[in-house]
Amino acid sequence: MDRYEYVVKVPKDRIAVLIGEKGAKKRELEDDLAIAIDIDSEEGDVRLSGTDTIRLFTAQEIVKAIARGFNPDVARMLLKPECTLELLNITDYTRSRNQILRLKGRVIGESGKARSTIEELSETHISVYGKTIGILGEADAVSAAKRGIDMLLTGAPHSTVFSVLERWRRNKRGKEMAGEQA
Repeated sequence: MDRYEYVVKVPKDRIAVLIGEKGAKKRELEDDLAIAIDIDSEEGDVRLSGTDTIRLFTAQEIVKAIARGFNPDVARMLLKPECTLELLNITDYTRSRNQILRLKGRVIGESGKARSTIEELSETHISVYGKTIGILGEADAVSAAKRGIDMLLTGAPHSTVFSVLERWRRNKRGKEMAGEQA
């Protein structure tokens, strides 16, 4: 049987989070996906190996999510086939260090209110870490949140973004209700 390998770079400050207390998070991931995880904490290289490429891809996405600031328990949502991870690179919007900080601040909002409002309206989880913004959740919800964050990063007012997401959520609920009645 063929063995496959992926290597994921993880920031050094996120290695301990990936491993978990006494290696618990690493072991859970290895057991759930029937893979092996080898971590070089000096270099930040995480080597994933196994025989099932789909499970390895899932593990790669989970490790990527943890590396980009998500709690390991939230990252494990990626075990569900309907969930996905989307990463936005803030440097695609600006190169200036001050502008990057300003854009991160727009997405996070005062005391984290903007981020939590977007999370609530889109039913996703959002992590602002380094120069990236990670969005994790069901594919359609991630797409809605990405649209809202993109609007914020390109200068739209928060109220406009929240209105767009509220409309998306109403439409989604309406479709769910119609599906239940059918």
